[in-house]
Amino acid sequence: MLISQFNSAAAPSSTDAHFTEQTAVVGGGGHVDANALLGKFTASFSQLDSRPEDFALVVTTSGSTGAPKQTALTTGALAASARATEAFTDTDKAQWLLALPLHYVAGAQVVARSALAGTTPVLTKSISSGAPFSAQDFVSSASALTAHHRMTSLVPTQLHKLLETAERNPQMSSEIWDALRSFDALLLGGAPASAALLEQMLHLKVPVLTTYGSAETAGGCVYSGAPLPGIQVHIEPETEEDAASGSGRIWLGGPTLASGYLDDPHRTAAHFFTGPDGIRWYKTDDRGTFTCSLTVLGRSDDTIITGGLKISAGVLARLLETHSSVREALVVGLPDARWGQALVAALTLRHSHPGAENPGPLDPYGPLATQLSDLVTQQLGKAAVPKLTLVYTDFPTLSTGKPDRTTVTSHLEQYHRQQ
Repeated sequence: MLISQFNSAAAPSSTDAHFTEQTAVVGGGGHVDANALLGKFTASFSQLDSRPEDFALVVTTSGSTGAPKQTALTTGALAASARATEAFTDTDKAQWLLALPLHYVAGAQVVARSALAGTTPVLTKSISSGAPFSAQDFVSSASALTAHHRMTSLVPTQLHKLLETAERNPQMSSEIWDALRSFDALLLGGAPASAALLEQMLHLKVPVLTTYGSAETAGGCVYSGAPLPGIQVHIEPETEEDAASGSGRIWLGGPTLASGYLDDPHRTAAHFFTGPDGIRWYKTDDRGTFTCSLTVLGRSDDTIITGGLKISAGVLARLLETHSSVREALVVGLPDARWGQALVAALTLRHSHPGAENPGPLDPYGPLATQLSDLVTQQLGKAAVPKLTLVYTDFPTLSTGKPDRTTVTSHLEQYHRQQ
């Protein structure tokens, strides 16, 4: 694929004729009513054949890092995404359980897919009334689904919460397992899921599909490494090392792509392109490999140079998560006079320690620190061993349920300065 032959896209405008009274705008604060959103999507899809280029959804995001952006998705893009999910999961006219915030593309997509299927989603209390997400709420809401095909979408933090509740409360465990197994598919995205978590789901026979995508692709467009129908994946090598290893920047193409960023021509031109064959492409900020399936290696900017050596933060985090005591891991690089960048990590553990400082530094001489150091040294070399590790009971999260990397990084900076 010759990227040099691609043309950059023009940014959509908030004054564009395709921006109509039916366009739903989510994110950026404020309450989003699920019924009102369902009504807007239903109205948009009723004109799908005649007005596929109208904007059905604008998602305002700031993410865990970076400046805010407004991603504009057409009715045609949302419909293509919903139909691709139906085809991949073989779930015609599925009823959805909505457990994700509506200002997040995955939450809004639950409503969009429901509108196209002609079904009404069931809302957890965490969505309908703002109550904290809980296992009891999830089980009760799942039991209210009545359609033959049932679907839901969660982030890993929610799934961890369900599993931990089952471990602490054995009397409720069978209800939780039954609820999880009642779905045709449980879409799991928003953040990487650890191999241990996925192995546990496989053992429990929970039909989890990991999703990869973003607001720019109308949500997940690659499920468990496989592109949805109509989606193309291309890996563009950016260095000679990439070309030799088969890795590089991930590009996604197909009909689910957003039109671009509203009133932001520079950012749109940097990420959205059209090839000579007319296929539209989105240049992600992630690196990966793609042979039989897509493997996401991490963000293109997650390489940390410490002591002159290059370490991928994403690769190190996934390695730490292979330890039986580690539930989640985040790795960042902090400015350091000696190392250039110091590798530091934050962890949540499978079994918290009552009374421990939260967050608090991991005892560098304790058994867990020794085991993690040995693990990293064996796999990546001694230079990749974090210089500081903080332990949390739970990571602080954004409203989407994703870990709040900005807050975690701030905590790591505070402790690093004290060393």
